[in-house]
Amino acid sequence: MAGIVYCCPSTLSDRSNLGTSWLVFEPLGRPTMTGKTRLRRRDLRIRAEVNYVSADEAKELVAVDGYAILDVRDKTQFERAHIKSCYHVPLFIENKDNDLGTIIKRTVHNNFSGLFFGLPFTKPNPDFVQSVKSQFQPDRKLLLVCQEGLRSTAAAAQLEDAGFQNIACITSGLQSVKPGTFESVGSSELKDAGKAGLVTIQGKISAVLGTVLVCAFLFITFFPEQAEKLLQMAPSS
Repeated sequence: MAGIVYCCPSTLSDRSNLGTSWLVFEPLGRPTMTGKTRLRRRDLRIRAEVNYVSADEAKELVAVDGYAILDVRDKTQFERAHIKSCYHVPLFIENKDNDLGTIIKRTVHNNFSGLFFGLPFTKPNPDFVQSVKSQFQPDRKLLLVCQEGLRSTAAAAQLEDAGFQNIACITSGLQSVKPGTFESVGSSELKDAGKAGLVTIQGKISAVLGTVLVCAFLFITFFPEQAEKLLQMAPSS
């Protein structure tokens, strides 16, 4: 017996415009010698699947339905920008282990992904579920957020297995949130909190060089005589 599925309109938010939620009844009994599953009342578990919403729908969940915002990003992205009054429990934490294998991996990471994209070297947070449980009851409505939507999906799966039944995630994460949608705290916009490292510096350098080239072109175009004199003053090789 694979299970019983019951479909109902948006059990998570009590509004049908946010999608359809599924209640999955999973038999946890063991098969008998005849191949049939023996069920007892206490073996029946109810799971409510995660609700994926847009940024505007997420704002409505918080304002109208009382969802609490749980940010599961790492510390560096959280400090760059986060939604005001949100809770923070990182799904991944900085990996400071000093065994030989970890040191090699961390060195390689820091010289590539860390250097160019500003990504910290992390590992799964072993206390993630317990930390969330210490702050929220399983029936609490939670809106999980991360930068791209991947970590919030993974976090939702862990919390769902731990008994949380009212979970929503922003599709594509905070990178899809327009400025002003949520009141935020930090040095950058929510959508830009994942940008760091040489990639951002490279963009600024390119912008400066582009401006210099445009100014040089305009100077030569409108002041050709002065430009020629400057070229004549330049030392010849």
